[in-house]
Amino acid sequence: MAVSAVRETTGPLTVAHRLIAAHLVGGRMAVGEEIALRVDQTLAQDATGTLVMQELEALGLDRVRTEPSVQYVDHNLLQTDERNAEDHTFLRSAARHFGLWYSKPGNGVSHPTHMQRFGVPGRTLIGSDSHTCAAGALGMLAIGTGGLDVALAMAGEPLHLRMPTIWGIRLEGELPDWVSAKDVILELLRRHGVTGGVGRILEYHGPGLAGLTAMDRHVIANMGAELGATASVFPADDAVRAFLRAEGREDDYLPLAADPGCRYDLTEDIDLAALEPLVAKPSSPGNVVPVREVAGTPVGQVVIGSSANPGLRDFAVAAAMVKGRQTSPEVSFDINPTSREILQDLTRMGATFDLIAAGARIHQAGCLGCIGMGQAPAVGQNSLRTFPRNFPGRSGTADDAVWLCSPETAAASALAGRLTDPRVWASRAGVEAPHPDLPEHAAVNTAALEPPLPPEESASVRLVRGPNISALPELDALPRDVDGPVLLKVGDDVSTDEISPAGAKALPYRSNLPRLADFTLTRIARDYPERARRSGPHLIVAGENYGQGSSREHAAITPRLLGLRAVIAKSFARIHWQNLANFGVLALEFADPADYDRIDQGDRLRVGDVRAALADDAEPFLTVHNATKGEDYRVAHRLSKRQRDAVLAGGVIPALAAARA
Repeated sequence: MAVSAVRETTGPLTVAHRLIAAHLVGGRMAVGEEIALRVDQTLAQDATGTLVMQELEALGLDRVRTEPSVQYVDHNLLQTDERNAEDHTFLRSAARHFGLWYSKPGNGVSHPTHMQRFGVPGRTLIGSDSHTCAAGALGMLAIGTGGLDVALAMAGEPLHLRMPTIWGIRLEGELPDWVSAKDVILELLRRHGVTGGVGRILEYHGPGLAGLTAMDRHVIANMGAELGATASVFPADDAVRAFLRAEGREDDYLPLAADPGCRYDLTEDIDLAALEPLVAKPSSPGNVVPVREVAGTPVGQVVIGSSANPGLRDFAVAAAMVKGRQTSPEVSFDINPTSREILQDLTRMGATFDLIAAGARIHQAGCLGCIGMGQAPAVGQNSLRTFPRNFPGRSGTADDAVWLCSPETAAASALAGRLTDPRVWASRAGVEAPHPDLPEHAAVNTAALEPPLPPEESASVRLVRGPNISALPELDALPRDVDGPVLLKVGDDVSTDEISPAGAKALPYRSNLPRLADFTLTRIARDYPERARRSGPHLIVAGENYGQGSSREHAAITPRLLGLRAVIAKSFARIHWQNLANFGVLALEFADPADYDRIDQGDRLRVGDVRAALADDAEPFLTVHNATKGEDYRVAHRLSKRQRDAVLAGGVIPALAAARA
């Protein structure tokens, strides 16, 4: 593919600009324009990876072109029947066939494990998981995408995205006792909500960085996804070097810093010393308040772990707080180690025994309750978690009440049985803030990390498909006219967890798209799949930030299988917007957001002569006719030429097949 790149940014550069300029292979570095970036590394996890591997097969790939690419198994770990195990067997065979590393079940959550074993400052990483952005903690440009974008990158294609705005966030001061990195990102969510980072890369700088370890930065970068950010980046400095040294990889260290005098598109300051313990109330990561305002709320479950608090320090602090004490008998106190290496170090320190003695339940290394794969809370009980998300029903319980907090707040609350400000608990207990003495050298255990086979061996490996693994669907081209009923009208901030649910019931069907379609949008309208199958072609009308959260492309594919041809929204979340285009669903935005209120569920809409409207020389505006009300609405698309071609063909894979024919 012939592309041209223009590096227009001159003068002193930010870290983000440096990373983009070093990987730019197409487009101009002008905010809002489509750019193409060379991809160095990729990751996939098992809930999205089965589709990625089938997409590699559909693309006719013999061996991945990136180095490294890693397939993690960290989401669908419960094997209550054969389905998840079938997926794991398929993924291992695909990793061996296509030349990927394979991280076995129980080895660890993809993001901290990738940081420990593969993260390198200055590299680009994309992953079929929205929290891939966590690797920005090491000075990487790390971006969560849909699975098809990852498959294309593994095939040697660049990543296409809109050039983001660079948001410089200056950190000053030092975190006070009982306040930690989770409170930093919760403060940004308190200020800006779940759309505050849309179209932006968050770049952290300033003297406050000196007090944050690489894993502290991982916590902050990870939950940039909850702000809707494209990526979060930190400089590669002494903290990054110390992390890589502890992991036995100091040779991978490369310094990376912003130029003195560089200019950010947007700026913000955070005084770390002024922060206090914060908590996100149900059911949004943006619903943040000080813990003191909700102190005393009864708690039935406390879970520590996930990619949002994955570091050894996070578990060790909790262990120090509960040492010699008993957690409340009303509380299930769950510990989800984020990698087997961290569990080894925690045990070597004696902290695992302190947690067990205090009543903790120790689980295998993985995502587990964060994706609703087990640990579903009881209805009517508050679940306090150090996780990144608390969207409705994501825990696996339809009527859940999940709160998000730091390990300090979680441990104090587990002891008290109620939401508790750790500063208040410490004052009453006469306890000083713990500062665990972490090992200078981390445990390095690669026993469950299989390297790629050499090419001469991988070519003979056959993909092992169980009966639950369906074929990729054949998608038809977009019709000349998009005409159908508004089968569903939804509000703001609908997440992909609500479109294609997580949880132990739905997740085992991630490889069985026809069966997974039965769960589509059922958290909003239980009869949507049935109505969609009866209706055929239809539309959805949505409010702001449609498709926030997880990168799962299933949230685009299964509605498409049920007949969805277009979504008209006030605005879209970045990854889901791209996923809709990848699978031939037309994403349109109201030119006048007030028109959203003029449309009712059940109205019949028509977008006439769509193919002409998406022609190369056409304006980006279309007219939607409401046949039920006799009204017209002006809408717009933001699709590039590349995306328009994909939508018209029915998706990226049909478009590529047509180009090769």
